[in-house]
Amino acid sequence: MEDIIKLDRADRIILERLQRDASQPIADIAEAAGMSTSPCWRRIKLLKERGVIKGETVLVDRERIGLGFVVYAFVKLDPPNQENMTTFEQLMAASPEVTLVEMVTGAVDYLIRVVTEDMHAYDDFLRSTLLARGIVSDVQSRIVLSSIKDSTILPMPKEA
Repeated sequence: MEDIIKLDRADRIILERLQRDASQPIADIAEAAGMSTSPCWRRIKLLKERGVIKGETVLVDRERIGLGFVVYAFVKLDPPNQENMTTFEQLMAASPEVTLVEMVTGAVDYLIRVVTEDMHAYDDFLRSTLLARGIVSDVQSRIVLSSIKDSTILPMPKEA
C-alpha cells in the first residue's frame, strides 16, 4: 500500500472544488482555498506529482448516449488461482463495457459493473467475453432499475 498523503485544509478545499468541476478557473479555486492564484496552481501541480490527483476527465451522461442498461455482476472463478485471476483482470481491463472491477471477499471473487445499450448487448458480453475463456464458474447478475446516486466525488478525510 502506498503512503497516505496528509491533506491540509487548503488541499481538501482544492480537491473538493476540482472534483465538482475541474474546468473552473484556478482563481475561483484559489479564492475558496484562501490563497492567491500562483500558490494554488503550485499546490494543484504538487497534488498531481504526488499522485493524489490521478488525472482529469469528462463525465458523460450514459443514458443520453444510449447506454441505459447497467448490471452489477458477481463473478466466481474456477479455480480462483493466480493464472485465472490475472487472465480475468486483463480481460476486464480490456473490456470497454466494464466500468468497475473490484476483488471482493466472500462467496464470489469479483464484483464488476457493466454498462451496455440493452439486455441483448449484456447477454452478448456475458457469452462472448465473460464466459468465453472457461475460467468463470458462476455469474450472478443484478440489473439496475434506477440510479439514486452516481457520484465520482470522494469525501475528504477529516483533519488530524
